[in-house]
Formats: sequence, C-alpha cells, structure tokens
Amino acid sequence: RGRMWAHTVGFTVLPHVGGFLGWFINRKEIPGWYEKLKKPSWCPSRKIFPVAWTVLYTGMGYASYLIWNDLGGFSSKAIVPLGLYGAQLALNWAWPPLFFGARNLKLALIDILCLDGLAVGTTCSWYRINKVAAMLMVPYLGWLAMATCLTIRIWKDNPEQKPGKSE
Repeated sequence: RGRMWAHTVGFTVLPHVGGFLGWFINRKEIPGWYEKLKKPSWCPSRKIFPVAWTVLYTGMGYASYLIWNDLGGFSSKAIVPLGLYGAQLALNWAWPPLFFGARNLKLALIDILCLDGLAVGTTCSWYRINKVAAMLMVPYLGWLAMATCLTIRIWKDNPEQKPGKSE
C-alpha cells in the first residue's frame, strides 16, 4: 500500500520537476525580455501561467500513473503509451529554455508543434487503456492549443528577435 502511494505521488510530481526547473532557470528573462515582446490582446496574464501549469502538470502526472498502473508497470505494453508521454514531456520541458533562455522563437515554435502531435498521440493511445487518464489530458491539450497559437503570434509579430540576442 505504501509503495502504491509512493508511485502515485512520484508520477504526479514528475512533470512539475521540469516545469519548475524551466521557470527557475529562465525566471530572470520573463520580467524584462518577455514583457517587451509584442503579444496579442488575448495573451493570458503572467500570473495565470503558474496556476495553469500546476493544475495541468498534476493532471497529466496522475494520468500517467493510471496508465502505468493499468499496464502493470513498465511492461512491454507500456512502451508506446508511456514512451509517447515521456517524449511529449521532454518537449514540454524544452520549450522554456528555447523560448526564454535561447530567445529562439522559431525553434520554440517547432518544439511546440512537435509537442502538440506527441500530446495528441499520447492522449489517443491512453484512451484505449484508461478513459479517465485520457480525459485528464484534455485540459492540457486545450492549453497547448492556446500556447501554440500564442507562440505563432509572438514569432510572427517579433521578427527582429534573434537567437541569443541580448537587450
């Protein structure tokens, strides 16, 4: 019983690790550089992002636990559904260093477009295994759609931004 609890917590917390590290490493870029970027009127307030990501990471982390548990751990049946999840999580974690750290809007856009495909693939593969887990991914997919549109608009509206350009 204690081991199950530890697995539940571990899977649920895991996505937060990369999210927190991405924020921590890039936190100095947000108030200065990011605020100067031209953004659309529908861009969420900076205060919304940590709340949204906490909810989304918790949901996707718990969903990954449900899949892992239903498939009997890291079994051969788990390779594709958990592999897709791991790949999309890696791209999710890569986005902040590309966008804020490297200030490479084009590479951040390519990253999030690939992330979208992997997140959809993850959700579809999970649906056959555990519908609750798949449904827990739906808010994440919605947020990714908004974040992708936002990344596209910022990339298009800020053409002078070059990788590594300092202000």
